[in-house]
Amino acid sequence: MGGRVAQGGPETGPTRSDPGALHLLPSVVVGGALVVLALAAYWLPGSVRFYNHFVWQADAFLHGRAAIPWPAAGTYFFQDVLPLRDARGFLTGYALLPFPPLPAIVLVPFVALFGLATDERTVSVALGALDVAICWWALGRLPVSRPVRLATTVFFAFGTVLWYAASLGTTWFFAHVVALAPALLAVGVALGGDQSFATDAAGEAARIEGGEQSPSGRLRGAVRAFATDAETALRDLPGFLDRRQFLAGLLFGLACTARLTIVFGAPFFAFVGSGGSVARRAVSAALGAAIPIGLLLAYNVATTGHLFHPGYEYLYRLEAVGYRALGYNPAWNIEDIRYLPQNLGIMLTSLPAILPNSMPGLGGGQALCAEPGAARGLFDLACPIAMPQEIGMSLLLTSPAYLLVIPALVRLRRSRLVAGCTLAVVAIAVVNLMHFSQGWVQFGYRFSNDFVVFALPLVAIGMARRGGVTRLAAALLAASVAINFWGMTWGNLLGW
Repeated sequence: MGGRVAQGGPETGPTRSDPGALHLLPSVVVGGALVVLALAAYWLPGSVRFYNHFVWQADAFLHGRAAIPWPAAGTYFFQDVLPLRDARGFLTGYALLPFPPLPAIVLVPFVALFGLATDERTVSVALGALDVAICWWALGRLPVSRPVRLATTVFFAFGTVLWYAASLGTTWFFAHVVALAPALLAVGVALGGDQSFATDAAGEAARIEGGEQSPSGRLRGAVRAFATDAETALRDLPGFLDRRQFLAGLLFGLACTARLTIVFGAPFFAFVGSGGSVARRAVSAALGAAIPIGLLLAYNVATTGHLFHPGYEYLYRLEAVGYRALGYNPAWNIEDIRYLPQNLGIMLTSLPAILPNSMPGLGGGQALCAEPGAARGLFDLACPIAMPQEIGMSLLLTSPAYLLVIPALVRLRRSRLVAGCTLAVVAIAVVNLMHFSQGWVQFGYRFSNDFVVFALPLVAIGMARRGGVTRLAAALLAASVAINFWGMTWGNLLGW
């Protein structure tokens, strides 16, 4: 690879670091093997959980209503609901879920067959494996070698918190697993129509030959080009639209109907995809995304009378008072810049409890290693070497292969792909970090599932620029897989 991303079409041929045998296998065979491994890993070990809000929501849809019975047998333990009251203020026996409805829609055919006995975890495991398959396909649109493509897919499947989310399958984690499928499809469609590598290479040659234009000059040129394209769009919108980019936007919008914060990854589709210009890419993708997002807003209005679901604000007021130990402040907004410092600490610096003598987190108080001279074990619940923190743990600790993004950022100013991915990741992360809650109870940092689809191309590009699957890349990947196995196992031991 010469330390740089290869230019040209997807999947460059064998290089010095590319095992020839891997290139002899059909892509579908490699993808199928990854799916089988994912199914096995996500299914075992596992344990029963009771938070299946979306099963009840799907059942409600099948009965022609949006509200679920609450409190009622099977839902009495649900906390994340908005209780409905009558004009006198009495509970009606029903409640609304504040979550976007796509995960429940996905479960509708299963609930139609199995009713409220539907095993949400089984569906989650299958969808998680499907996410892995789509990831393998999407990364095939990148001009990187097959070993890099494989290593990045393995990282996604087993080195990120997707493993924990798919294996757990409860309400909040199931929403992530569902959202990833259309989000990965959207990124793959955009990458498949993008010529940014060839364009970036031509631009780099022109820069070297004729001298680099100043940042202000590039900005003025981009603004003028956008204005010209926007004027063209107003004159002939149907002819201006790019169908491939419209499809990418439609899939992206569909992902937002499972996890709304993914919407802040929209800048990716202005930078990456077919269409030939920023305006054409952005307008085409925006119109596609507007359909599912518009339907989501219409659903909110029809069920609550508000564009944005009031259930989130209701839950915030309850949790801000009920879980003060988590640092929630009732005087602040549900999305507040003042939450950034403490939440950034969880995302980047939160560590496991090392050699604990009592249970960490809000469940503290239970003594550990009470017997004199007790030997500590890696997975010994009574006397552990280390235990994960239920509020979350550092993203760089749980998935250290994300560090491979760094070499890709060298091309931030010269690559539309790198710029689009970076803006999407940063925008989603900042909005999530301003949210009062960071996904407690969890292993790792589950909100990273919202931006992982935009981070994966950066991981692949960074790995390629460093010469492919080097010893360092392999070590970071192995560490990511091992740590996520550790965390997933502890999550089951602790009943999270």
